[in-house]
Amino acid sequence: MDEPASDTLFAGSIPELYDTCLVPLIFEPYAEDLAKRAVALEPSRVLETAAGTGVVTRALASALPAQVELVATDLNQPMLDRAAAVGTQRPVSWQQADALQLPFADASFDLVVCQFGVMFFPDKVRAFSEARRVLRPGGTLLFNVWDCIEENQFADVVTQALATLFPDDPPLFMARTPHGYFDRIVISRDLAGAGFGALPGFETRAARSRAPSAQDVAIAYCQGTPLRNEIKARAGTDLATATSACAAAIADRFGAGPVDGKIQAHIITVAY
Repeated sequence: MDEPASDTLFAGSIPELYDTCLVPLIFEPYAEDLAKRAVALEPSRVLETAAGTGVVTRALASALPAQVELVATDLNQPMLDRAAAVGTQRPVSWQQADALQLPFADASFDLVVCQFGVMFFPDKVRAFSEARRVLRPGGTLLFNVWDCIEENQFADVVTQALATLFPDDPPLFMARTPHGYFDRIVISRDLAGAGFGALPGFETRAARSRAPSAQDVAIAYCQGTPLRNEIKARAGTDLATATSACAAAIADRFGAGPVDGKIQAHIITVAY
């Protein structure tokens, strides 16, 4: 599926809602996981791409030794502004940058980290090639991607609810982009195409996504991601109504009180 420009538009109220609603819902467990893996690699200089509002940056800043330099980048300045406003417990270099054209010298980092950002890159081979270019020999690319949408229950229910609400033109952002790059064969092929000679290591990790209510989940997905842009672009139903419909579908599946659903992702490590 082709990705429209709105799939990478994280602006307006999205950064704050993303950080306050979606980050604790699905991102925090995997951020801690990546930080632990980064520490084990003992890097001296780390580059994070697609840092978003900084959930992994904060985990890395807490876990890595103080002498390790950490540079966090994202294509969307509003997301970095939110990340910088929340802050980290030690200094981090925040820099707007396109992962497809990194403004850094060759062989300048020991580790490149990317949490749930690769799926948004319009040219994944080029992004991997840029990561390889800025890695020093012996360095590592560490990233994760969401598994298929069927293994991520809240995203799947939201997508199905919106398909019922907009049967002629269903908003497919979640299936198309966040959950659209999970095939190990495709990922391995893209890494090889970018010049990584080593075979990547894959680990699939399931976790639980919890929220106080179905409404919290619906707001996180419908208003705190670019799915918001797709909903607003469609006639006949406004954002609030669509959010309520998704909340009702989640409550029907998971209950009217606190909700708990499965999430699942692949963690990929490849050495240069």
